[in-house]
Amino acid sequence: MLKGANRVTSFQRGQQHAIRLHVLPTKRFKTFAISLFAGVPLQEDTVTPVALIPFVLRRGTASTPETIQFREKLDDLYGAGFGFDVFKRGESQILQFRMDVINDRFVSTDTSLLASSIAFLGDVISNPLLDNGAFRSSYIEAEKTTLRKRLEAIVNDKIRYAAERCMEEMCAGEPYRLHPLGQRGDIEAITPSSLYKQYRDWTEQAALDLYVVGDTTLEEVQSLVARHFKLSNRQPAAYGIPHVMHDVQQVKQVVDQMDISQGKLNMGLRTNIGYSDPLYPAALMYNGILGGFPHSKLFINVREKASLAYYASSRLDGHKGLCTIQSGIEFANYGRAVEIIKEQLQSMRDGKLSELEMNQTKAMISNHLREMQDSAYEMLAYDFNGVLTGNFRSADELLQGIEAVTPKDIMEVASRVQLDTIYFLRDRKEG
Repeated sequence: MLKGANRVTSFQRGQQHAIRLHVLPTKRFKTFAISLFAGVPLQEDTVTPVALIPFVLRRGTASTPETIQFREKLDDLYGAGFGFDVFKRGESQILQFRMDVINDRFVSTDTSLLASSIAFLGDVISNPLLDNGAFRSSYIEAEKTTLRKRLEAIVNDKIRYAAERCMEEMCAGEPYRLHPLGQRGDIEAITPSSLYKQYRDWTEQAALDLYVVGDTTLEEVQSLVARHFKLSNRQPAAYGIPHVMHDVQQVKQVVDQMDISQGKLNMGLRTNIGYSDPLYPAALMYNGILGGFPHSKLFINVREKASLAYYASSRLDGHKGLCTIQSGIEFANYGRAVEIIKEQLQSMRDGKLSELEMNQTKAMISNHLREMQDSAYEMLAYDFNGVLTGNFRSADELLQGIEAVTPKDIMEVASRVQLDTIYFLRDRKEG
């Protein structure tokens, strides 16, 4: 059982018109963790303006039109934290708005800080600042520059750039190829009126899930949301389940050239296993043994023994059924590095799994699941996987699933894994 699990009750579920509510009543934390997830399908014509929406919303609301007023309002809430993230899961683009505010019991206040925080978030989402029926042009232009710089930063970070390019090539023709922050070429055409129209479409169509973790109740949160979120009375939207089954007919090999001093070798694998699959715990173990930890096969054999890579690791995306390998190598070592990485994939298929590898990997994953209970945001982010997939597998259930994984289960995962794409970012010299 998870350490401290008996002190945490499960999420209570409710609904307030378009918003699904998920409340975890607990006295474990001194703060309230509030998070609103708003997801829409990843689409080429909307991904960029949707990504820009939270940048503009954070500049001001109808009640706090100036950015300095907006920030002062947070200061009035005893320095409450407010932020957002833009990411993708499966084939959905998700905007996440976060607030963190201290529990009233620990400060001297006559007003409910939870109520004030939900009122603030409702204001941000449903009462934006408008000038003549559109967003304020000065805010739009400033945040277009911010978004452009965010996207340019990816190009400047060659490790991230190589990972994105590998995914783009691997998922060509699929929505997943799109970056959640959009495309630089689409930013300039966005206007105050076009973005406001996109915002209206987003509020009407997004799947909305509000999480609150702290010393409260579902009834209290539902009452506050009803009072402070001025959205339509529609029913909640659902997430589509991404297609994870993919039979690779031919391995793609892509080489890009830039002015760089170290090669980036990335490989994309189709696992054909999604988050809801009974083999998902074994897929986590597969990734952990392959390249998820410092004791993994990629780290030991590619980096340590062969001295071919500056770094070598793998990541699993259970929502899209992908596993990606990242490594940094000398340009001349490309062929040998590909060969040794393929040998590691074959060793997984052959079941060459030591007891030490199994035990260390189970321990690493189990420790992460236990540590997750100490973070309200990690707990709600984990639970959100259930919203996305319809499979509300508790952390305790996943832990038990991990402990039960056998070498045979990992061989079953390995038999489904197919190498899809080999991507290499190298210098401009021929060699």
